[in-house]
Amino acid sequence: MMKTNNISIYIHIPFCESRCHYCDFCSSLINRENVGNYFEYLKKEIRLNDEILKNQKIKTIFIGGGTPSSVPSKYIVEIIEILKSYEIADDVEITIESNPNSLSLEKARDYFNVGINRISIGAQSFEDAILREIGRVHKSEEIYKAVRNAREAGFKNINLDLMLALPHQNFSHIKKSIEEIEKLKLEHVSYYSLILEEGTVLYNRCKKDLSSFPDEAEDRKMYHYVVKSLEKLGLKQYEISNFAKDGYECRHNLVYWKLEDYISFGLSASSNLENIRYSNFDSFKEYYKSLDNEVLPISYKEELSKTDRINEYIMMGLRLNYGIDLSEIDNRFDIDFMDDYKDEVSKNLNSGLIKIDDGKLALTEKGRDLSNQVELDFFR
Repeated sequence: MMKTNNISIYIHIPFCESRCHYCDFCSSLINRENVGNYFEYLKKEIRLNDEILKNQKIKTIFIGGGTPSSVPSKYIVEIIEILKSYEIADDVEITIESNPNSLSLEKARDYFNVGINRISIGAQSFEDAILREIGRVHKSEEIYKAVRNAREAGFKNINLDLMLALPHQNFSHIKKSIEEIEKLKLEHVSYYSLILEEGTVLYNRCKKDLSSFPDEAEDRKMYHYVVKSLEKLGLKQYEISNFAKDGYECRHNLVYWKLEDYISFGLSASSNLENIRYSNFDSFKEYYKSLDNEVLPISYKEELSKTDRINEYIMMGLRLNYGIDLSEIDNRFDIDFMDDYKDEVSKNLNSGLIKIDDGKLALTEKGRDLSNQVELDFFR
């Protein structure tokens, strides 16, 4: 029987070689004994979700962290092999995140040979001084080596993660990064603006010395340069921070942005199935204890109301250059969007922050700079 239900899977690997100075994710410094133990529990959690997985076709898998490439590749291979016992779409997209210093040719080959077909490399910057300042353990030369290793292993879909608004970053650094991207002939680039999260090293540094960070005007100037320059390289913006060659958009992230179903495994991982959202424990002790009792390690669960879902659908849809398909939102939520939101639409059209074209409502270039403001207008 053909399965019509599609699902995406996220696997959280919470281990890192060191802690970056901007990071507030759930991660732990690597310890060989803990790694083996964690993967045994991860397998147990997947087995406990057997009933859900049996009735679905897996369309994307994303292995993130933490730093998945910091652990021996045999563990990653084992997890993919378990997932292969379920029905996987012929055109499945399987992504793994990696760091330049830990993506060896051997690991890249192991990933590729087990069926992983997309790799994301956390470069963040091509400037060694900036990399040191933000707590990265790799050097810029290792970025090129990692891309070479991925290519040699067979990868034809490589993403590079980079960051804007880092301390002591200036416009010449951004220009250089575009030149390097051109040389590397990448299929996808993610270029995120630094968000200073409370409690992180960079947050505390910024409170003491704001002058070492680019101001908002400089950040916007860098961002606009990135958008236009990547477009010239054939890397078209399809989401506020994401750029791809035609056909190489990250399908897994589009699942999040389009509010489709996904199930996540691992410490602190969050899932979304129809209107139910839930998250796992973020402490190893609680996560392990729950699975020892054959109980799913869920720490938090909520049922989203129709209003919650519409709010999220609008917020996520506005991030996409494609925007919100008006007939899709009407059908999905049984509403008349243009009538229900006529005041918000009118206000933002008049301000030049949104446009409506071919049945789609999307942010303008000006609107992307003020996206938070537009989202707040539509939030109920």
